Amino acid sequence: MTEILSPKAARNAFLTLTFTRWFPVGLVVGAMTLWPLQQGLTISQALLAFSFMGFVVFALELPTSGFADAFGRRPVYIVSAVVNIVSSVVVIVADSFWTFAIAGALFGVFRALDSGPLEAWYVDIVHVTKPGADVDQTLAAQSTVLGGSIAVGSVLSGGLIAWDPLPSSSALLLPLLVWAALNVAHLLIVLFVMHEPRTHVDATGARRAAESVREAPVVIREGIGMLASNRVLRGIVLVEIFWSTGMVVFETFQPIRLAELVGGEEQAGALMGPVAAVGWGVFALGSALAGLASRRIGVTRTAILSRILNGLGAVVMGLVAGPVALIAAYFFTYALHGTAGPMHLSLLHREAVARNRATVLSMNSMVGFAAFSISAPLLGVLADAVNTQTAMVTAGAFSVFGAFLYLPALQAERQRGQAVPEEVSPASGS
Repeated sequence: MTEILSPKAARNAFLTLTFTRWFPVGLVVGAMTLWPLQQGLTISQALLAFSFMGFVVFALELPTSGFADAFGRRPVYIVSAVVNIVSSVVVIVADSFWTFAIAGALFGVFRALDSGPLEAWYVDIVHVTKPGADVDQTLAAQSTVLGGSIAVGSVLSGGLIAWDPLPSSSALLLPLLVWAALNVAHLLIVLFVMHEPRTHVDATGARRAAESVREAPVVIREGIGMLASNRVLRGIVLVEIFWSTGMVVFETFQPIRLAELVGGEEQAGALMGPVAAVGWGVFALGSALAGLASRRIGVTRTAILSRILNGLGAVVMGLVAGPVALIAAYFFTYALHGTAGPMHLSLLHREAVARNRATVLSMNSMVGFAAFSISAPLLGVLADAVNTQTAMVTAGAFSVFGAFLYLPALQAERQRGQAVPEEVSPASGS
């Protein structure tokens, strides 16, 4: 039987795996959009190819998360790391719309497998020693690590592109190769540090696999039933529709609008490396401030305030008329994006239990991916018909209304009071 990690050891492993998962992403956060363009795709083709990811995630989130809840978080997370490696290799060798579409679909499989097991694994370990404990402080720390690791990766990516030691190939190739290599390293670290307690699956070996296959559909039905019957959970998950629409502004339209303001895609591409690095740095800062704010005003009030300010920041990004103002508004908006994330996740964890935790997280993720994949093309049509600024302002204003869906959670938090113990201190355990 696998030894259960102490809360401190589990927290360290959780944050380590967060770093190894997201640091490689920083290497390609700017290059991923430019790479297919260099391979001959148009902007619309590139966005369409990668939109396959969102629809695959929507289709697979519940089956994969149900399997994770029934079979175990660790094996599913290992498979996700393997698929991530395959996806990165396909991106590197892709040279047509359909090969990039295959890469997008593989990324969808990866994200569906990846979206819930790691967090569910950590929370389950904490709840073994302190049932019902909040995890907002560690989730805030995780978001800080996530943002900081992507920021550092973005800086390294810019250095690798400037170095360009492969003169016969694109300067974008080296960071892509390093990204793939680091994805392999992440898999190895997962195998070494992620030890899972058998808190909700008692069988082992072939019996465990057979039972998990039978149990997964049951877990999925229970998750959907929770969404239908739990007003608080339903509101939290539906926030993703508004949030993901706002994300189109600062994830997709930011470089497009920057190119309009600085005179071209190449000029904007040169700026996006350092801009993305600082953006993820302020994301990490926002995540750290979320933990402080939640102690003072509560988790739900912090989530509401973050949602409103993030949406207003997206509106301002569409209204400003110069590159410096656009970048400043982007930093503000991204900081609030970092603040909102850990609070939203903490609210989800309050409504889940060990048996369905990954399913709840994945329901939230699938709604977000579907909303992004649908809203992005629609906003693109609006941008083509009117202009980019109109699309950005529309998406940002729509995003603000998502804050109202947190009101049931706010009422539940007031009723909850001090009934649930505080999160385990990072210093506790051995």
